[in-house]
Amino acid sequence: MPNTFFSRVALSAMAFLFTGPSAVAQDSKTPAELPAPSSGKAIVCIYRVYRFTGSASHDDLFVNGSHLGRLLNSEYEFMEVPPGTVVISGLAKMYYGSVVMSAAAAINQAAQKENERARFEAEAGKTYYFKWTAGTMGTMIKVTPEDPKVGAKEMSKLHLSKPVDDKEGAEPATKDN
Repeated sequence: MPNTFFSRVALSAMAFLFTGPSAVAQDSKTPAELPAPSSGKAIVCIYRVYRFTGSASHDDLFVNGSHLGRLLNSEYEFMEVPPGTVVISGLAKMYYGSVVMSAAAAINQAAQKENERARFEAEAGKTYYFKWTAGTMGTMIKVTPEDPKVGAKEMSKLHLSKPVDDKEGAEPATKDN
């Protein structure tokens, strides 16, 4: 009799393990879509597709001095802005885990100042897409404008970045620009 009980528990656990992820996978296939901008506003969306190169680096991103978030692979963030000049800046960081930091990464980390990534003139009612990429060791970080159709398509396959509190505390940006 005890063998039957344990067999049922084991089968139930296996059923839960194998059916749980399939339900989550079905939910994650829903394409991401941005809302329409509010009246008199524009939307700025910054996204990062998955790439192995530069995957250890990330930016604390700021739009017009307001902290937008932190992008990791396959994530996006967006913010409404008033029409006019929009400045996207970032504070580069690296994830190391248990890996020893290289000299180049240490120098990049030590610099820790907010760097302008993009500047443009926003028009009310429009959505602007910017693609974030990085090279090795947190170098060659770029935030480049994308065609709205291309940006919307690439962004739709990604997920919204977790709030900064879920990753590690955001550090305030310095304004050396």
